[in-house]
Amino acid sequence: MQGQKAVRGMRLNLFLPFWRRSKQTPVPGLLRQGLKRLGPTWRSSPVRRFVQTGCLGAFLWLFFYVCWPYGSRDYSAAMAGRARIPAATFLALDPLVSLSTTLAARAWVWSLWWALGILLACVLLPRGFCGYVCPLGTLIDLFDWTLGKRVTRFRVKHDGWWVNLKYFVLLGVLASSVCGVLLSGFVAAIPVLTRGLQFTLAPLQMGSLRGFYQVPARGWGEVLSVVLFLGVLGLGLMRPRFWCRYVCPTGAMFSAANLWRATERKVQDSCIHCNKCVKICPFDAIKGDFTTRTDNCTLCQTCGGVCPVHAIKFVDRWETSRLKEKGVPETHEIALSRRGVLLGVAAGIATAAGVRLSLASTGTESPLRPPGSVPEGDFQRLCIRCGACFEACPNNVLQPMGFVGGLDNLWTPQAVPTWSGCEPSCNNCGQVCPTGAIRALPIYEKRAARMGLAIINVATCLPHAGKEACQLCADECTSAGYNAIEFQRVGTQVDKDGEPVEGSGFTAPVVVAEKCVGCGLCQTRCQNTNVKSKGLLRQSAIIVHAGQGREDRVRHGSYVQLRVLRQNAKEQQTPAVRVPYPTDF
Repeated sequence: MQGQKAVRGMRLNLFLPFWRRSKQTPVPGLLRQGLKRLGPTWRSSPVRRFVQTGCLGAFLWLFFYVCWPYGSRDYSAAMAGRARIPAATFLALDPLVSLSTTLAARAWVWSLWWALGILLACVLLPRGFCGYVCPLGTLIDLFDWTLGKRVTRFRVKHDGWWVNLKYFVLLGVLASSVCGVLLSGFVAAIPVLTRGLQFTLAPLQMGSLRGFYQVPARGWGEVLSVVLFLGVLGLGLMRPRFWCRYVCPTGAMFSAANLWRATERKVQDSCIHCNKCVKICPFDAIKGDFTTRTDNCTLCQTCGGVCPVHAIKFVDRWETSRLKEKGVPETHEIALSRRGVLLGVAAGIATAAGVRLSLASTGTESPLRPPGSVPEGDFQRLCIRCGACFEACPNNVLQPMGFVGGLDNLWTPQAVPTWSGCEPSCNNCGQVCPTGAIRALPIYEKRAARMGLAIINVATCLPHAGKEACQLCADECTSAGYNAIEFQRVGTQVDKDGEPVEGSGFTAPVVVAEKCVGCGLCQTRCQNTNVKSKGLLRQSAIIVHAGQGREDRVRHGSYVQLRVLRQNAKEQQTPAVRVPYPTDF
């Protein structure tokens, strides 16, 4: 009696019980008929399917609508007006992203609070993120439903060497993070999805709504990301949800958290060994004896909805009344091997070492990072390559780096002024960054944060070279409100015979370093007009450069205050006074 009371008191059944039409049962209602048409998993576990649909819709709404910066020229206000909930919600909920970033950066990441919250929720709903929330899992379900179940030639058995692969991948990712190299963005569930959508559907969104001329050309880095994304879906040809079952390191982290579960799937002694639950389970969480692999079970409860004798219940883990005998029929489980654990850790350490060597050997110029980016070393340890900043950036100013900067820079954001300049009314990239690689700055702070320094090539600049008057860069800078370009009279004009005409020199632009923030608007204007439209130059005569103290890269503090300190130090500078640099803060 005590056991039966426990079952009734702690029951967590969210499925529709098995229904079989007979003379004794009533005609099914419209709900059951509709669910039956949608498929067996909808009929057996509709709560899960409705939650999945809602979460996928919320993710797509956040990514394609909230992160879409257009609506007015005030890009920051346009996005803020749509952000009912933070745009980085799903990225913040991925615990592997937060934990690996914290280990790599050796600092607390704000999204770790969100990750801890979802892990605590999984105490009551073990691995519930995978079964109910994860939009990548729902997309994989859609792929399996539309294509995977129709192609069976690549099918593999369920008990191969890959059964525990996700744990080895997880260990490798964590080991590399301890070594200071962040790999979670390459394999964690949500970054794989956001980056995949950014490089596949986002260009179609930009092209259809704004014009395909605004879509930048794609390089091999983007192609690799698309192949990885399609490969995750394509694994479903081997077995349904192959990625979620055997590969996903985020799922492995939730499986490890199942050790602290409070609820569990239980099978009672009324089980008739019909095998229906094994066939329909999407996570390979049911053993050959029909009991539960607790590390894989997501409490999706699909099995409970197909059990013809109602032998499956979802109750507290300590309930033991009337349970089916384990090991009947006999089952053979593949244990987590010590060799696999060591190989996973060694692979993570070796990958970290390889990334460091590739980074040291590149010797390329410092990339132009988004405004508010933390110092470069911290940036590479914090950026998870999710691609959210690309979607939130108007006019595609931010674009992913390819293989030029080494593997450590692959898919990280860089500003490309030859394509477009950083809009002064936009701070969206910092608002969507889930790890703090780009700081979330108010707009007045963002306008004071230096991305780099514009440098004029006096040999090619039209007025500097004495070819013709030009003030495009100055007009653009003044229009943006920075006023960082002034004029001085240089050179002389020449007459039709090539003789100099005294006193008729052009006024040429000069960059005021203290005011320039490296937004690149000047370079964009020169590129579009003098290079593309008029063909007067081969490349822009004014180019923004980063590195060598030309940018502000600080983890904390105010950029406005930093600028004031620099200005005061310059005005009062003596041999004993030094102008402070970003590394001082």
